[in-house]
Amino acid sequence: MTILDGKKVSNDIKDEITEQVNKMKAKGEKVPHLAAIIVGNDGASLTYVGSKVRACERVGFESTLVKMSSTTSELELLDKIKELNDNPEIDGYIVQLPLPDQIDTQKVLLAVNPDKDVDGFHPANFGKMALDMTTFIPATPFGILELLERYGVETSGKHTVVIGRSHIVGRPMSILMGRKGFPGNSTVTLTHSHTKNITQITSQADIIISALGVPNFLKAEMVKDDVVIIDVGITRVADDTTAKGYRITGDVDFVNVSKKASFITPVPGGVGPMTIAMLLKNTLLACERHRKKA
Repeated sequence: MTILDGKKVSNDIKDEITEQVNKMKAKGEKVPHLAAIIVGNDGASLTYVGSKVRACERVGFESTLVKMSSTTSELELLDKIKELNDNPEIDGYIVQLPLPDQIDTQKVLLAVNPDKDVDGFHPANFGKMALDMTTFIPATPFGILELLERYGVETSGKHTVVIGRSHIVGRPMSILMGRKGFPGNSTVTLTHSHTKNITQITSQADIIISALGVPNFLKAEMVKDDVVIIDVGITRVADDTTAKGYRITGDVDFVNVSKKASFITPVPGGVGPMTIAMLLKNTLLACERHRKKA
């Protein structure tokens, strides 16, 4: 059994990006600039955005953090987005989700310039991804592909089962795993809350990508020997034995499932660190595209 170590791979990617940024600086070129908008004071969102800013510092990117109050109106947020769209210094930016109830998330995502949409959430970018065109792949699915590729996990002709159909992970993964090329060329089954006999389906899978958000949902009896497990789930579970009072748990019963798996991602330390690394990679790609257009 091989652990798909997202922490190690993400650090490798950051080192590679740092090297490229140093070359850009040596040539006197503009370095990538990533911005993030956060509305409100959601604890998890603030932690996540903070780690993005630190990652930018590490690789030599410029970064801008735009904090807006939880009472921000939709119009105010859309004005800020227009400002970032029009700012030639900003190569890419993200609007941290979730947004407060008074703001229409779909309207906000549509307002983001697709050329700066390094999260890959804009319908134009999602559509290009579905058509195998060059575009920004959402950071978490991009990270999963990178893990599979760097560990040489065979995907061609395999049966991949995706659990969860969110627009951020489940649905894009179902498209990407079925595309031509590597990683891809697998036969994909997309399962969700209305799927009947899910154990019957998962027990036939060569690769399982679980993005459900239900702690320890996937049990050992639901998988076959030598299965490849990608656990995207991250849930805080109360635990009085820890200093924080909680522990981070994935969708997979790691202790028991790992005994049957050929490859498996841990939680934490698997898919999570890859998301930020690929966000940086998308920003580097955005910067290179903007330079070519200039």
